[in-house]
Amino acid sequence: MYKDDSTGVSRRDFMRVSGRYGMTSTLLAAGALGTTASLSQLARAAEETDKQRYAVEPKFKLKFGASGFNDANLDIQKSGQLFFARDIEERTNGAIRVEFIGSNQICGQVDCVKKTQQGIVDMYSASTQNSAGGAPYLNVLDYAYMFPSRAAQYHFLYSHKSEALLREPLRQKHKLQFLFSHCELRGLQLGLKWADKPLVQSVKELAGTKNRVTGTQLGRIAMQLMDLNPVPVAWSETLDALKTGLIDGAETWAGAVAYAGMSPVVSQSVDLKFFCGTEHTSMSLPVFDKLGSALQEAVMESSYTAQIFTQGMNEAALFDIVGGTTPQKPGTVFAQNGTRVATLSDAAIKEAEEMCSPEFVPEPWEQWRERLNKWSGGHDTYKEIYDIAREIPKDMSAVNVKPNRWWRG
Repeated sequence: MYKDDSTGVSRRDFMRVSGRYGMTSTLLAAGALGTTASLSQLARAAEETDKQRYAVEPKFKLKFGASGFNDANLDIQKSGQLFFARDIEERTNGAIRVEFIGSNQICGQVDCVKKTQQGIVDMYSASTQNSAGGAPYLNVLDYAYMFPSRAAQYHFLYSHKSEALLREPLRQKHKLQFLFSHCELRGLQLGLKWADKPLVQSVKELAGTKNRVTGTQLGRIAMQLMDLNPVPVAWSETLDALKTGLIDGAETWAGAVAYAGMSPVVSQSVDLKFFCGTEHTSMSLPVFDKLGSALQEAVMESSYTAQIFTQGMNEAALFDIVGGTTPQKPGTVFAQNGTRVATLSDAAIKEAEEMCSPEFVPEPWEQWRERLNKWSGGHDTYKEIYDIAREIPKDMSAVNVKPNRWWRG
């Protein structure tokens, strides 16, 4: 949380400021100030932000259901939600005002998508995997080993081809306007029973373990093929399940472990990279359609800017804040909690890929592949996204992926 030189800003003080100037204005001010702001600085910034935001009457007031996100955890996983909210208000000169509702106050990882479809909120943030229950086409991102790197994920999201393969089917099937996303690849986060064991070097060392799975149907297929026994466990219950040994591990990504405070009970972060970890932001399509062309273009420009912000900032956070890298930077969340990163060799990744990917084991994927292909309007979703993901060098750094306005041209 925000600290001054002596006492720091407690959650209680933060809530006092937000009680005076509003939660959204306080969150936006806090996000702009950074982690070293004092209480008086936060109060002044919140007051100024509130004045700016309420200087004009908005044409549209949009509720943003940001699942469990807030100022504190967005300083760990830089997935761009508060940045986007501030940018769209500034870009439209207040014509759009955003009410940011995070910390699971109005919706959580699993039901934010449904509440957006029901009109309870106007836009939301959650992982595409947890949202797949309410929007099954989001499974299209979850074929095992379709993306070889985070760079490949960003490259796809910037690609014009993502319109036909991801965004248009979501509009048609689920009435969602996909805006932007953070990108990581999922691995296995092992609990305390693995603390004294050597670093995992092969997925075969994990055969027979019991592991938490998200709402993704395709993620289950991959885990079953690797003998990882997927067990549905609510995100809110995962920390206790890891701590008590009810499960051996959880399939998620490094940034999620850090921002959710799970690092003290995760002894090894096994970088299996077997499918997407994409904390995305989407808007209700009926709401988007009501905005009119000028404000729609503003929303897309803010989405593009937020995508660039997330691409650069979260890559830096993985190294400087999370510690989800090899070598691991001292003082990071993982280093402070003794969470070791198990970086698998190319041979070990290939071994896992040959166990579970549609490229090598096509039959278990056929039913979902046929379904997704039909929903997409006839595309071979796996093959076409697979090929786009390999248009860039395998070893390209994610920060070197060239941004592109995907909705134009």
